[in-house]
Amino acid sequence: MNTQTQQQASRPIDSEADARTAIVHMTEVMEGLKALVEEETALVRAGDLRKATGLEPRKSELAGRYFKSAERLKASAKFLSRAVPADLGTLGKRHGELQAALKTNLIVLATAHSVSEGIVRRLSGELSRKAAPQIYGASGRAAAPNPALARPLALSRTL
Repeated sequence: MNTQTQQQASRPIDSEADARTAIVHMTEVMEGLKALVEEETALVRAGDLRKATGLEPRKSELAGRYFKSAERLKASAKFLSRAVPADLGTLGKRHGELQAALKTNLIVLATAHSVSEGIVRRLSGELSRKAAPQIYGASGRAAAPNPALARPLALSRTL
């Protein structure tokens, strides 16, 4: 952001034209963030995690712009509700759409995390079971491997 844009973003909204400009800016940021979140969701669902992680810098930049715009709009909420109530209502609907996209994204990310964690835990357990000597306990059954003797699991991301 250049200096003029920073000054404009930090000053209070005091005219109807300024209010419309701020709402248009917030709408553009939300549209960009929603599109990016939907793209990330599609990539994670498809299993293309490398491309999905490549979206992170842009996502962080848009999220920062979103929070700055939201703070500016919150600071002038009373004026906005009097000056441009219809535009504020439309912005609220768009915000609801963004929230729905974020909710779906979080569900997909949580599912991917859970699946990958389960795979790593199973793999780690299998490797430590194979590495441990087969011994029998007092009951005559094979004893579980000692977790203290487990070896760390190393992954190669270059494959």
